[in-house]
Amino acid sequence: MALLRRIFSRRTLAYATGGTALFVGGGYWYLNSGPAYPVPTVSTRRPPPPWTPPTRAEMLKQLKASGSVTEGAQPAEGEEYDLLIVGGGATGAGCAVDAASRGLKVALVERDDFSSGTSSKSTKLVHGGVRYLQKAVFELDYDQYKLVREALHERRTFLHIAPYLSEMLPIMLPIYKYWQVPYYYAGCKLYDILAGKENMETSYLMSKGKALETFPMLKSDGLVGAVVYYDGQHNDSRMNMALIMTAVKLGATVLNYCEVTELHKGPNGKLNGVKVKDNLTGEQFNVRAKVGIINATGPFTDALLQLDNPNHEPIVQPSSGVHITLPNYYSPRKMGLLDPATSDGRVIFFLPWQGNTIAGTTDTPAKVTKDPEASEEDIRWLLEEVRRYLSPDIKVRRGDVLSAWSGLRPLVRDPSAEKTEGLVRNHMINVSPSGLVTIAGGKWTTYRAMAEETIDEAVKTFGLKPKNGCVTQTIRLIGSEGWSRNMFINLIQTYGLETHVAKHLSETYGDRAWTVCSLAEPTGLSWPLYGKRLVSQYPVIDAEVRYAVRHEYALTAIDVLARRTRLSFLNARMALDALPQVVDIMAEELGWSLAERQRQINKALDFFGSMGLSPAYVASHKPRPIPRGTWEKVQTGLWDACVTLVHIVRPSKAAEVTPAEGFAPGRSKFEPGEISTLRHAYVSHKKATDEKVHLDEVLDILREVPGYSEVSDKELDYVLNEAGLTGQLEFNFDEFIEVRISFVPDGFISGNLKEIMFAPSPPKTSRKRTIIPVEKSGGGV
Repeated sequence: MALLRRIFSRRTLAYATGGTALFVGGGYWYLNSGPAYPVPTVSTRRPPPPWTPPTRAEMLKQLKASGSVTEGAQPAEGEEYDLLIVGGGATGAGCAVDAASRGLKVALVERDDFSSGTSSKSTKLVHGGVRYLQKAVFELDYDQYKLVREALHERRTFLHIAPYLSEMLPIMLPIYKYWQVPYYYAGCKLYDILAGKENMETSYLMSKGKALETFPMLKSDGLVGAVVYYDGQHNDSRMNMALIMTAVKLGATVLNYCEVTELHKGPNGKLNGVKVKDNLTGEQFNVRAKVGIINATGPFTDALLQLDNPNHEPIVQPSSGVHITLPNYYSPRKMGLLDPATSDGRVIFFLPWQGNTIAGTTDTPAKVTKDPEASEEDIRWLLEEVRRYLSPDIKVRRGDVLSAWSGLRPLVRDPSAEKTEGLVRNHMINVSPSGLVTIAGGKWTTYRAMAEETIDEAVKTFGLKPKNGCVTQTIRLIGSEGWSRNMFINLIQTYGLETHVAKHLSETYGDRAWTVCSLAEPTGLSWPLYGKRLVSQYPVIDAEVRYAVRHEYALTAIDVLARRTRLSFLNARMALDALPQVVDIMAEELGWSLAERQRQINKALDFFGSMGLSPAYVASHKPRPIPRGTWEKVQTGLWDACVTLVHIVRPSKAAEVTPAEGFAPGRSKFEPGEISTLRHAYVSHKKATDEKVHLDEVLDILREVPGYSEVSDKELDYVLNEAGLTGQLEFNFDEFIEVRISFVPDGFISGNLKEIMFAPSPPKTSRKRTIIPVEKSGGGV
């Protein structure tokens, strides 16, 4: 009886009830955790209501109307703008959405194209920052803690307002020391706890076998296990365009290729407008703003501040973050990798993205330029770090770099703070005496919170009267309302698209993919019925070019290839192949002459140089405009005939195949006959190809071949190290020449030498790398 009384006592029953409630509650929370996807409905089977944005000409007319108000005159209702935003990147576009959604009259101008700067050159992550959390814990830094909490909250909001452009991504931290297992596991669990109910998925521990099964490219030597945590990933420039078009739909006036050249001030010294130059036509006109001008120009912040105050001291300290794109076989399709401790103390990510793999980022002091280029030294450093974490049977080659880009990270110092305080950790908002509101710093993940704070400051400073408060946490961006993860099936059933193309359109445009498909032309094939690819390797179709021009203010070929589609970031060489077709479609839409088409091609070739294409490859593969009309076709035919006749009468040495003609960062290709030439040079030193040559003879053989005379000992050493042959003294012909790529022969030693010879040379004086502070490392923008 005493035992029964003890079992059924009130205390025991209370414990049992509490335990059951905790178990049920925890189970309910777990089953309902994770990202909330849009619920598919019958309505998502059909296209959303049609919407066509105002044309650029209409936007220009609205902008000019505000400047026609003379000083002292009473402006008509709605002519002047409440706020004028300068800068069309993530922050500027976010401010436009926030202000327009509050009922304010807003204008936005961008000197180049929307997201043409840092906002399209990030690491593509939507993350809280595990390294910031580490710094917050070990240095008891409350500011870093707040930064992580804010970013984790914004991460969830990000995935809610644009679900088709962002997704959760598991990221693996490989562990090579047993003591690091509890260390990293506890850190990732704390990361989950800080996210709270907004956590995506819970982090977990992996055994060595499971880690290698999931990420077979990983180096197994010394591996003891891995920890997997979850963060977000997105398509940065497409997100930027979604923000811009959402602002337009909410009533904002936005214009790309419009540069602010002067700031206008009233008698009281306060700003009341600007002079704008249309960079397409050269026309200049005034734009009036009632009270507020917002400087959201990122790395170019100081340029606008100097227009406001010629004595302004620079506050931006830009650093270059270099990323490279590698083929998809470098990583699993649904698992990223984080290297938490590189050789110089910074973090690099190794992530699947848009069917390829991206690796980054570096952190190097840089000058503010329009299209910064990735240095060869930074590219090789990234490859070295990648090589450290991959299996030794994977040859990490310079020739596998499909694209390389550099984004300027605008680290800033608050001008109102003491000079000794250094750089701000997150972002900075400052209001000058004339009323110029400057927002600088921050990262992609927190763009919405930054915009909210900026507009709050503008409302407070200028006494604006919005119709409502901030609602951007709940506003779904354009393309989100009618989208579901199964929408691509309806696109296939309606238009007869390839599955790969339909998924690409759905995940790039959301419910606006219906409008894109309506612009597609029949393929003339039995399948697919619609959707002509620009290049066979990627699911980008011709209708996207027409959509970009008609619905997204694309005005140059670079706009389409770099920011409306992501082809130049995925594979610069494929972007070059698609260039003539893109220019031809845009010429049909915009009425370009032959001279303008050639100018667009030349500008795009210059841009591809900043995306990793070598000058040698661009020069040997320079495309010409596709002739349109009878007269252009006749002109082209006559020119080709004359060139052929000249080559027949006076054969040129240029017709000989050289390695430069085969070089591209994506693939180093031998031209027809080049293998035979190398074989002949090899046999001239050895009686047969089955005999081995000594290392000292390799350079002598190569230098007999046209195009290889400039090979240096240093370049050969780099290639041997890259190929894993350091220390080997003899090579047979199969090691000298190895067929490695599908249908096109690619040299093992010689091919890699071509890649190195015609890649930009690193500076002779190598920059000394120092330990990178956490606030400057990892994650790009």
